[in-house]
Amino acid sequence: MTFSSAFSLLNFVLLLPLLLAMAVSALRASPLDSVPDSRPTMAAGKRPLLQAPFEFEEATVAGIQAAFKDGSLTSYRLVQHYLNRIAALNPKLNAVIEVNPDALAAASQADRRRSSAGGPIGPLDGIPVLVKDSISTRDKLNTTSGSLALLGSVVPRDAGVIKRLRHAGAVILGKASMSEWDHFRSLEPPQGWSPRGGQGRSPYPAVGNHPCGTSSGSAIAVAANLVAVSLGTDLFGSITCPAGTNSVVGIKPTSGLTSRSGIVPISPRFDTVGPMARTVEDAAALLDVIAGYDPLDAKMTAAAAGFIPSGGFRRLLNPGGLSGKRLGIMRHPYFDFPSGSTEEKTFATHFETMKLKGAELIDNLRLKNERVIQNYTTSGQSTLLLAEFKISVNAYLKDLVSSPSRSLADVIAFNKRHPVEERMGEFGQPIFLASEETNGICAAEQAAIKRMEELSEEGMHKLMKENRLDAVVFTLSNFLYATSIGGFPVVTVPAGYSGSGKPFGICFTGLRGSDSTLIEIAYAFEQATNARKKP
Repeated sequence: MTFSSAFSLLNFVLLLPLLLAMAVSALRASPLDSVPDSRPTMAAGKRPLLQAPFEFEEATVAGIQAAFKDGSLTSYRLVQHYLNRIAALNPKLNAVIEVNPDALAAASQADRRRSSAGGPIGPLDGIPVLVKDSISTRDKLNTTSGSLALLGSVVPRDAGVIKRLRHAGAVILGKASMSEWDHFRSLEPPQGWSPRGGQGRSPYPAVGNHPCGTSSGSAIAVAANLVAVSLGTDLFGSITCPAGTNSVVGIKPTSGLTSRSGIVPISPRFDTVGPMARTVEDAAALLDVIAGYDPLDAKMTAAAAGFIPSGGFRRLLNPGGLSGKRLGIMRHPYFDFPSGSTEEKTFATHFETMKLKGAELIDNLRLKNERVIQNYTTSGQSTLLLAEFKISVNAYLKDLVSSPSRSLADVIAFNKRHPVEERMGEFGQPIFLASEETNGICAAEQAAIKRMEELSEEGMHKLMKENRLDAVVFTLSNFLYATSIGGFPVVTVPAGYSGSGKPFGICFTGLRGSDSTLIEIAYAFEQATNARKKP
């Protein structure tokens, strides 16, 4: 049997749950507003109530939990609804690589647990969560980072964040599509493309085939109401960019606030896992669950554990959270829009809103060595990443129970053997080849580490401290490199839509450990503007 025919057969098996869901629901791909709702049935023993049926569109975690409590919704019905919607819309959006064949069984278990206990046993009990395909799950789902080279590999354990999700009662709905290998094989493929998932497409027509990445599927699925919350990973903008581009909330936590164990790695120094949702509250609820110490990522998670507020991030949500905050505006070049454009007018209004809500804006700030920092070659980040990727991905592949690829060299060889499926003629694998040539953390890499530490100290640290800032405000741009080299947190919130209807976001960042403050600011901004519109 050829690889192509074997791959087609395996894909059929993996997609069987989707096909069954399509048969059950008799749905076909359709516009986003024409998918029939799955009407909830009353839980056993409950009397029908005179109330409106549960509204699945734009449903929040709190709303879902309330419906579980009053008996108007079950986890089983919620998961079935999302499976139906995925079956209908995913052929167009390519947001989901595969659904969990045990999702409905897990939902039924959650319903039984809740019925026996008289209420939820965990903060996300029965809530479906979609996770990026680079996050390991020890179940029937694949973990491939979008690559055919890892298809069929078996992970030894759940990723640290997945363990926390399961402990909180969450239902793993499936794996979200992504840019293959977090766009680290080559810079040539379009963002949101992988050989396993195809090209991701935003539910917003003006965005189309440019959903940004690398956590593209996680953002698309939340935006299109295929799920309420999802997990992505971030190196430099992989959560924040697709979140802003698809009009959802994304949180890139301080590096180490969430465990990276069981994540297909790029860099143990810079990788981070974070939530995506339609509201800041839902993103904070997910962060509350996944943040914390993990012995398999002990050094980083122990160092960041002190950043978790007593009572959790959700407790800090306050509509008055902008009051008294000093916000630095990186106006040039990050807010340089054409004169009279929708973006220019929208952000001018937002800045006035911030002032009216009690924030003090310190305008026209500039970052020292800005051009150096914003270029990941001159900053030294690329030098370090090439070496760290080879070390960390080899360790990840070696730890797998079974895998067709056991090293970066194996992956490179696989791609050469399958040039059509991996589109080698178009994209190649120059970053992989450069990484394979490295020989560990040597003098050049040590110098790069020192350079980035100095750039962060003279850049963000100095900017924040000298201006006594609570946060820096910017739009999606290369400023994300500045947040990456220091492991700084970022929260992205929907800010508006261009004249053509393309969403754009606003970003709030600060120093390591400022996650609580950023979430408080982002929530207050969200409540004051209500900028998100469903597609």
